[in-house]
Amino acid sequence: MEFTTQHFIALAPLLITSATIIVVMLAIAWRRNHSQTFLISVAGLNLALLSILPALKVAPLAVTPLLQIDNFACLYMALILVATLACVTLAHAYLGDGGSGYPGNREELYLLILMAAAGGLVLVSAQHLAGLFIGLELLSVPVYGLVAYAFFNKRSLEAGIKYMVLSAAGSAFLLFGMALLYADSGSLSFVGIGQALAATGLPSSLAQLGLGMMLIGLAFKLSLVPFHLWTPDVYEGAPAPVAAFLATASKVAVFAVMVRLFQISPAASSGVLSDVLTIIAIASILFGNLLALTQSNLKRLLGYSSIAHFGYLLIALVASKGLAVEAIGVYLVTYVITSLGAFGVITLMSSPYNGRDADALYEYRGLFWRRPYLTAVLTVMMLSLAGIPLTAGFIGKFYIIATGVESHQWWLVGSLVLGSAIGVFYYLRVMVTLYLMEPNLRRHDAQLHWEQRAGGVMLLAIAVLAFFLGLYPQPLLALVQQSGLAG
Repeated sequence: MEFTTQHFIALAPLLITSATIIVVMLAIAWRRNHSQTFLISVAGLNLALLSILPALKVAPLAVTPLLQIDNFACLYMALILVATLACVTLAHAYLGDGGSGYPGNREELYLLILMAAAGGLVLVSAQHLAGLFIGLELLSVPVYGLVAYAFFNKRSLEAGIKYMVLSAAGSAFLLFGMALLYADSGSLSFVGIGQALAATGLPSSLAQLGLGMMLIGLAFKLSLVPFHLWTPDVYEGAPAPVAAFLATASKVAVFAVMVRLFQISPAASSGVLSDVLTIIAIASILFGNLLALTQSNLKRLLGYSSIAHFGYLLIALVASKGLAVEAIGVYLVTYVITSLGAFGVITLMSSPYNGRDADALYEYRGLFWRRPYLTAVLTVMMLSLAGIPLTAGFIGKFYIIATGVESHQWWLVGSLVLGSAIGVFYYLRVMVTLYLMEPNLRRHDAQLHWEQRAGGVMLLAIAVLAFFLGLYPQPLLALVQQSGLAG
């Protein structure tokens, strides 16, 4: 096929991100400079984000048989790039400058984050199983290194190994599922598979087994029950900005491709597969929330809570009609904003680096009396995660409930209400801890004038945005409505 200017415009976000990776690599080889590497990464990500605007003008466009750039892909590309930009900014605050900062090499962290982001961009625009697998591996492999980046910390190394082994197992299931699906449909493109499944009415047992195995592979990446066991350990062991990336950009990319795969053909999400998804959704909501109740570690708590949040998202995937795609878009945007805010506070509390991260709940006791603005940010994030009205999280949860009610999925709606009620308890527990009297002993604290640094400014902006979208969600709704799968 012949490439035209339009193809390059459509691919611009991915091309600019890839060019940034090469420039950062050459800059590190030429001269190690933490601030320089950070500035190149931020400049490249901002350019990639801006290039989505011209890409929207030429969408929808099948760039190659593997990639389709449409409004849906552009929305999730923007979300991944914004999340990556936030994580890079947090990484700069976390690694610190000068002698008091991080003891190892700092520059490669940016390189690995950029490579994972490029994988995410490929994943959300995939329209072919080969594109899906290339994107998923390009996203996953750098994350193994990111999770184990604090190599002198035993927990970080353990988390990296756990994630690598289980992720490899997930990829094996995914590949086997793809092989079975190809054997049944004779096509690797999503459209071809959809047409082959639709032609026979209900999918054959071979196709259902293939889709089921692919679901297992993707459920590993999304840490859905019963494939969730790696989540709390990896969240706890990974450096705080990496945990933020894992919870946001990484999961958004995988869920977006899952939506595309299941929306291509209604037959793909009917019958046995729909029942399996329903069971996984209910189990993820209940197990995620119940296990989060017992946690005294903030990172583990957020890890278990993310299992529940992706359980909520499965409700819209099972419904797969009416408001579903819109609800998923709204929920993912609000989830990314709040997760970045919550992990951002942990990052600023943990830097400059001194051993392990500030993730124990007792270290946040009485934070209000020392850092009132930082406490306000974490309070807004906890309220939003709990889905309290006037926060972004409430809008997301409202849409998911509306989708469940519209498609009469009463068991799923009931589990969402029950899970949210349990969730309110442990989110409030974190908030109450922040306002208790200050203990005499404390190990970690945010830097003085944290709000004047890039990470602090970004964190305050996220808190304002979470509050603003709760009061006036119209811009977000308009944005998501334009990004339907029809493109």
